[in-house]
Amino acid sequence: MKKIIIIDGGPRKNMNTAAMLAKVAEGATQAGAEAKVVRLYDLAYKGCISCLACKIKGRASNVCKFKDALTPVLEEIAQADGLVLGSPIYFGDVTGQMRTFLERLAFPWLSYNDYSMTAPKKMPVLLIETMNGSPERNNSQGYGSMEYCIAAALGQPEHLNAYNTYQVKNYGNFELAGFSEEAKRKWRDEHWEQDLLKAFEAGKRMAQHIMA
Repeated sequence: MKKIIIIDGGPRKNMNTAAMLAKVAEGATQAGAEAKVVRLYDLAYKGCISCLACKIKGRASNVCKFKDALTPVLEEIAQADGLVLGSPIYFGDVTGQMRTFLERLAFPWLSYNDYSMTAPKKMPVLLIETMNGSPERNNSQGYGSMEYCIAAALGQPEHLNAYNTYQVKNYGNFELAGFSEEAKRKWRDEHWEQDLLKAFEAGKRMAQHIMA
């Protein structure tokens, strides 16, 4: 069975990013693929420590050689048929956990001989962002320079963004006066189910592609 690895870079198990990724998994499963969700916040791991073990002459590897809780995830991705990355946007970027994960994923792909990017295998990639900003006003740099690495090594990724998402379920309990709960609710009522449907369809589409 074809397998899609879904990486959840968000800290909250029951909020926007997790909900979008659950729909991706649902769509992929319905189309006949296996979909596995990995929550980065559940793992104890480090970013790249520059050990250069992936670049030792005669033993170079395009999978990180440092051993910790992320190791089996990276090894599983190397054998997967599709990859989905999802993160909320904090201060214009993906979460620290996602960025740290991407260092470990992408650095072994990079050759310091010719600066090419080579992953164990090509595969379709979906990048999901959830954020407070609107399509017209947001400061998201998304996956930043790491997107270039992903495109060069795996293939050009598909994008799916969910805008103006709810930050909390009850705004009255928090110091969030800069946001209008009424406006947030109106946007959510008009867009959230469509965002979830798009995530479902993206997962289904990826599964159909890798199984064709």
